[in-house]
Amino acid sequence: MAQTQLTDVFVEMADTLTADFDLIEFLHTLTERCVEFLDIAAAGLLLTDGQGTLRLMAASSERSRLLELFQLQADQGPCLDCFRTGQPVSVADLAGDGRWPRFTVAAGEAGFAAVHAIPMRLRVEVIGALNFFDVQPGPLDPEKLRIGQALADVATIGLIQQRVIRDRDVLTEQLQTALNSRVLIEQAKGVLAERLGLDVADAFTVLRATARNGNRNLSDLARGLVEGTEQITTTPVKVVPGRPTPPPRRSRR
Repeated sequence: MAQTQLTDVFVEMADTLTADFDLIEFLHTLTERCVEFLDIAAAGLLLTDGQGTLRLMAASSERSRLLELFQLQADQGPCLDCFRTGQPVSVADLAGDGRWPRFTVAAGEAGFAAVHAIPMRLRVEVIGALNFFDVQPGPLDPEKLRIGQALADVATIGLIQQRVIRDRDVLTEQLQTALNSRVLIEQAKGVLAERLGLDVADAFTVLRATARNGNRNLSDLARGLVEGTEQITTTPVKVVPGRPTPPPRRSRR
């Protein structure tokens, strides 16, 4: 295996920051590179959905895809054990291993005789398992296993990094939405203050009380006032300067 080729693969697996990053394409590429560089028959990749449930995300062949799906449906197999324990699981000869009877039969029918599963893990966080299948029984060369684990580690770091960026973008969007809402509310306060002859603080009290009494979103009501689609012509509460907005009225049953 050429060192330059392997270096290129690691760079490829680490590059998850491009604007057009495609998660599914990235994961399929990972399984294909594993088959190419580890000289195995097939590879599959399972990732958690964030709630502890594994999902099939990529496979290098239809046979490995179906076997991975069977593992998930049967809730047994080396890949599931790898994910749950966070430790590699290596079975050089499935026919001689009795831990997963149903999986062993399905693997044999798919033409696989050996399987090696390595965790997609960063420190204590396990996000999935990368699985190698072979048609001949026998152990995976330790050097190849180390390369496979290294590829899994680099891909895991990239995926977690992508999740952090996504979460950061969600937070940024939420903050921007809050800022936009704040501008609308300030404008609505001015509209109400002028319309009802109140000072700005009392206008905000009226705005909040109207929203709460009507079970309305405050920013939606403010937008309606600014755009002219909502009208507040009377105060829904007695405004006492400096006193907080009273809670909404609750109907009695």
